[in-house]
Amino acid sequence: MASTTEQEADPAATPFLNAFLADYPQGLAGYDEMWDAENKQVDPHWQHLMQGIGALGDKELERRRTDARRLLRENGVTYHIYSDPVGQKRTWQLDPVPLVMSGDDWTAISNGLRQRARLLDLILRDIYGPRRLIREGLIPPEILYSQRQFLRPCDGILHKDMPQLMLYAADLARGPDGRMWVLGDRTQAPSGSGYALESRMVMTRLMAEEFRQSQVHRLSIFFRRVRSMLAQLMVDRKDDPRVVILTPGPHNETYFEHAYLASYLGYSLVQGDDLTVRGGKVFMKALDGLKQVDIIVRRVDDTYCDPLELREDSHLGVPGLLQAARLGNVVIANPLGSSILESPALLPFLPNIARQWLGEEILLPSAATWWCGQKKERDYVLANLNKLVIKPIDRSSPSIFGSSLTTQQLEALKDRIKARPFDFVGQQILTCSTAPSLRAGKIVPRRVLLRSFLTAHEGDYDVMPGGLTRVAQDEDSLFVSNQAGGLSKDTWIIASEPVHQSSLWPTTTTQVETLLRSGGVLASRSGENLFWLGRYAERAEGLLRLARTALTKLADVDDYRDESDRIVLDRLLLTMTQISYANPVAAADKARDSKGVSPRRQIMEMVLNQEQRSSLMGTLQSMVQTAYSVRDLWSVDTWRIIDDIEEILQKVSSKRSPFAIMRSDLDSLMDALMAFHAQTAESMPHEDGWVLMNTGRRLERGLQLSKFLQTNFVEPVDEVVEHLLLEATLFNHESMIAHRRRYRYVQHMFTVFDLMVLDIRHPRSLAYQIDRLQDLLKELPQPDKALAHQLSREQRLMLQTETDVRLAEVEKLAVINKETNTRKNLARLLGHVDQRLEKVSELLHRKYFTHTIGARQLAPTNLETNTDEVVP
Repeated sequence: MASTTEQEADPAATPFLNAFLADYPQGLAGYDEMWDAENKQVDPHWQHLMQGIGALGDKELERRRTDARRLLRENGVTYHIYSDPVGQKRTWQLDPVPLVMSGDDWTAISNGLRQRARLLDLILRDIYGPRRLIREGLIPPEILYSQRQFLRPCDGILHKDMPQLMLYAADLARGPDGRMWVLGDRTQAPSGSGYALESRMVMTRLMAEEFRQSQVHRLSIFFRRVRSMLAQLMVDRKDDPRVVILTPGPHNETYFEHAYLASYLGYSLVQGDDLTVRGGKVFMKALDGLKQVDIIVRRVDDTYCDPLELREDSHLGVPGLLQAARLGNVVIANPLGSSILESPALLPFLPNIARQWLGEEILLPSAATWWCGQKKERDYVLANLNKLVIKPIDRSSPSIFGSSLTTQQLEALKDRIKARPFDFVGQQILTCSTAPSLRAGKIVPRRVLLRSFLTAHEGDYDVMPGGLTRVAQDEDSLFVSNQAGGLSKDTWIIASEPVHQSSLWPTTTTQVETLLRSGGVLASRSGENLFWLGRYAERAEGLLRLARTALTKLADVDDYRDESDRIVLDRLLLTMTQISYANPVAAADKARDSKGVSPRRQIMEMVLNQEQRSSLMGTLQSMVQTAYSVRDLWSVDTWRIIDDIEEILQKVSSKRSPFAIMRSDLDSLMDALMAFHAQTAESMPHEDGWVLMNTGRRLERGLQLSKFLQTNFVEPVDEVVEHLLLEATLFNHESMIAHRRRYRYVQHMFTVFDLMVLDIRHPRSLAYQIDRLQDLLKELPQPDKALAHQLSREQRLMLQTETDVRLAEVEKLAVINKETNTRKNLARLLGHVDQRLEKVSELLHRKYFTHTIGARQLAPTNLETNTDEVVP
């Protein structure tokens, strides 16, 4: 098959394309990626794609856009927008029309990117080394010493026999003359490669035939080389270095990408609290003890990484991390202090540095930039403010387009520049090229920016064949930004011959036996999140079942007006309160406040009140947030179920009169929860994380059942109400069929207690939860290997609990003590169960999660975020 870069325009296709692109303007003032140099016809490398898109028709195009949005939402592909009034977590926006570039064009761009990466690597090595740049007069000293990005504690920390700049990204725009220009460099924690990869995954489904026939370069080889580069950083452990990705946490705008890349590359995703420095080495706090970390791929801004030597108010970093790097015991990619290269103040000096140090003219120039620390340049900027974009050199504030300012605002900006001229640069406003974009079923031009990604590889740099293209939202937009609501595009680099898929995984010399014995290391924070995810999920299921049972009983009250039904309904509502409010004082206060409130109002409050974290909606939101905190551990199918739960929550919360159709929504939520339990049971490896999650589930189910029985049966009621309560117990715990099969139509306190308390074979019984907890606790690692042969404290407690339950006699549990007029034996047994289960939860927290701030109370924690990492 002939190369698409070599294909001539097909004359037969021209009338069809002309009709399809009738509304697409020709003769644009700027450069358009689709038209040829004369702006008369579609470029050959675009022609095949545009023919395919045109043949689809408007409706099919819109359907594929909808499919793209659905796939991205189901896969949990999000980008947080901090200023969005609707909510920060926004589904990634993808334009189904890709940006297409010819292979020859891309080769020239790649050569320029490699040269620029080599140059910046030399500059970074010099800035924190001999600083020849200043001694030779290539840059003014103020450019370094007046900037916050120049981190003095990082001086002299240089990697030997390896590149200093390991990962690099550049923001590119094509000017009116068709030449590519660099608008900015991303050197400390380049973001966007994961979004580029996920966009490609979606596009290969949306445009499968067009993608295959266009001979597009694949992206997986780039990530394979990233893995290879990282492995080579630790020469003594290059076969099996422990690599982690350091993230600010789930509230960061690009957290999805952190989790996605950790999962895709097979690395552990950690937060600052997951790491500790001991003896000048970095360790990850794992369930079975400390594990030394060799390489950290950081997604936290450098000043936040070490509160001991850098920013002391940061809760995102690791105290002592800089000293560990100084001793050479850990490699950080990219090294701390590399943010200095992102300063736009360096841009005007790069061409001369390239000539002096590389003996070459710079191939990809930056947009014309004037640093205001020099008088001549400052005077030019002040005289042309309305024609330039003004940028703070430390990127602490957004760029300012002078053309958008009033006369008064221009004068105020002049005063700021005059007061601190070395803090600002003026930069030429480039009229970015346009490319076809789908809007309301029509193909229209929109401005585009391209972020390209590079990794150090075998003494040079390897360029991702493509990148993350961002599209302006509106026709007149000069500023292209995801934070401003822009879209993204997949970037197709057309190959000269058919492209074959390349596996991400390299071959290995490690013995097969070692690979089979090794398992993934689970950070303690991830283990804690999974434990509480199990508790949240079980708490939500329990509240769901109680709400459905209460709704059924409410219908009986409305239909029959029987006082016995009303008493049972009150007991059920009290049980919901006891389960929702784990604190007995809070539960009592809530129960007292609910007196005189209609049952409907109480049910709606405990189900729908999103302001109350203990409500059903609040518990489910906590579950979803906790699941998002361990996003890297979920398969695509599992995440789709979590997304279904979140979508139902949004649907329920948006209704004006939800009570009339609440039951169907509760059924939908129950279906989704059951799907989640089944999916994790069948697809999640039964390793430490799964064990902890199911430990949380079983512990919570045992506590809920105990509270249910205590609330409804410790204090006796008349025979009719008791019969109805027994029936409600079986119905609520999905045990009616099991009871009928075993006891036929005999329903008595004895039979229900025998099934729900003592039957070790019944998955809903108390005995079953205790038995399963014992088995699960045996599977957890014991940090103290010397005591591995002994029962742990939590195992002893569960053994005591199991013994009490096994020795209990159903007749004695059901008997009413005449002195107290209560089922004293039942109350004593269930009280001991409650105390011991809560104690087990506390012991697990101390043993495996001790690095966290404090034990949770079935409510989401406030995780500090780092807002400095941006995809502009």
